[in-house]
Amino acid sequence: MTFLPRSFGPGAGRVRPLFGYLIALLAVGAAYLARGALTAQLGDRSPFLLFVLPVVIAVFYGGRGPGLLAGLISLLAGLSFVAVPDRMTVHILVQAALFVLVCAGVGWLGGRLARQQRLGEQHREAAEAEAGRARAAGEELRLLLEGATRYAIFMVDPEGSIGSWNSGAERVFGWREEEVLGRPSAMFTAEEEGARRARDALDQARAEGRYSDEAWYLRADGSEFLADATITPLWRENGVLRGYATIVHDVTDRRAAERNLEKREQHLQSILATVPDAMIVIDEKGIMISFSAAAEKLFGYSEREMVGRNVSLLMPSPDRERHDAYLERYLATGDAHIIGIGRIVTGLRADGSTFPMKLSVGEALTDDQRLFTGFVQDLTERKDFEARVEQLKSELIHVSRLSAMGTMASTLAHELNQPLTAIASYGEAVRDLLDGPEEVEKDLLREVFTEMSGQALRAGSIVRRLREFVARGDVAKTIEDLPKLIDEASALALVGSKEKGITPQFVYAQDATPVLVDRVQIQQVLMNLMRNAIEAMDGCPVRRLSVATTLLDPETVQVSVADTGPGIAPEIAERLFEAFTSTKRSGMGLGLSICRTIVESHGGRIRARPLDGGGTEFLFTLMRPPTEPVP
Repeated sequence: MTFLPRSFGPGAGRVRPLFGYLIALLAVGAAYLARGALTAQLGDRSPFLLFVLPVVIAVFYGGRGPGLLAGLISLLAGLSFVAVPDRMTVHILVQAALFVLVCAGVGWLGGRLARQQRLGEQHREAAEAEAGRARAAGEELRLLLEGATRYAIFMVDPEGSIGSWNSGAERVFGWREEEVLGRPSAMFTAEEEGARRARDALDQARAEGRYSDEAWYLRADGSEFLADATITPLWRENGVLRGYATIVHDVTDRRAAERNLEKREQHLQSILATVPDAMIVIDEKGIMISFSAAAEKLFGYSEREMVGRNVSLLMPSPDRERHDAYLERYLATGDAHIIGIGRIVTGLRADGSTFPMKLSVGEALTDDQRLFTGFVQDLTERKDFEARVEQLKSELIHVSRLSAMGTMASTLAHELNQPLTAIASYGEAVRDLLDGPEEVEKDLLREVFTEMSGQALRAGSIVRRLREFVARGDVAKTIEDLPKLIDEASALALVGSKEKGITPQFVYAQDATPVLVDRVQIQQVLMNLMRNAIEAMDGCPVRRLSVATTLLDPETVQVSVADTGPGIAPEIAERLFEAFTSTKRSGMGLGLSICRTIVESHGGRIRARPLDGGGTEFLFTLMRPPTEPVP
């Protein structure tokens, strides 16, 4: 407690110490006057008794400093009432000593009380501040709970009765606060199981420290909803259970959306699982993030093995080394060479075998990444079938022509026999005339030779008509991308080459494309040359097939197909492109002849040359499309 207010006027911080000393002086002065008034009755007895009170007042009003001042002055004032100095007996000295002790005790007691007062004030201020913070936190918590309108938040006492109810609970359940306070929390579940389920939930929360589960709850109108409920026990500092905090969130719509999404995803997965085309999804760096069941069957890898690895693993050289550069170039320039277009490429299986495939790539952009989806079709059977059909077609045309030629030859034998017989007869007649003794007339010889010339022209006309029948017509040319044309041909020509140890190399000059060709015929030439090269390298220690393109001049492109085989024997090198000339034991000798016919029909020429160190290189030229439109 304090006898004066904590503030004393506007300058309390500076006036209060001076006021304490003033009180000390006034109190000592009052005690001195009172002792002087009692001198007649007391004499020099108890000279210090009345001065104890001023010391006490000075200590309590001013503290130790004013108390010390009051004690010192009081000691001197008390001594002034001793009449004669020689009367300073032991009795007086003892009283003076007692007075000093009393003053010291009063000062110590005053200081202790002052400290207790200050501590009390500090505790009170701290308590008031803590209470203020608690009130603010409580208000913030109340506002927070009232603002959480999507969550039902309420308190349950240890017996399971509802003790508080926020606005979110009113919105979720439909009951007002006054309708639920004091009622058991089991009212939110079906009657036959509500009490048991609510009790089990509280018991589990108390035992494990938290309870969380999804369950069906009842609204005020009797409807049910699926909710995510969390119950947390609240304990006092002494370990006594205060109750339970319960949070309920309606997840009916969210769960319905999630289940709908799961159904659609399952439906999509079932569709993708039955699609015959292999599907592979990669990111911007070429890393596979999806590998369908059809892809597993086609390539021989499992999805677990492939996810997280680079898609170039599924490509043979040189595409494997170039793939990432192709992808980076597209991301930098946006120039699509395959995306949205599709092309024929070569795939590499887990067992090392290669196969032709059609690759179609689509692009998808999301908020945080770019994805590429590739659909792969195995063209092995189709290419084999198409090649067989083309081969049968060529054989059929060849046989048909031979058959027609045979029929024509048998017919023409009679036609040719007449002029040839006539020529022979006229020739014999001229010989007989020249051998005879008579002089031969010039007019007769002129007539005979005229007839012979006519018969020869007749025979030549018959042969010319036969040649025109056998000769090919003009080819249908289109503008084609040469690297793409070579890749499609190699996809079929290189089937099975991996097992034979063949290493293919492709080098394309950027300026050596496009070309003006009949795509099917030129691919037939490329396939024939590459197949011949593969067969020629059988048993060789080095088996490298090289295909390259070069721009010879603005109008001409050269294609080369080279191998590392034993080379061509010199005795057949000059007749290599003639019909029925072959280096194979079972060959008919028509392949290179057909290649020459096709190349020459395109306005080019084909030739072969030996390579240093062994091997043969076939080179043929093709024409580039005109820079100006053809009228």
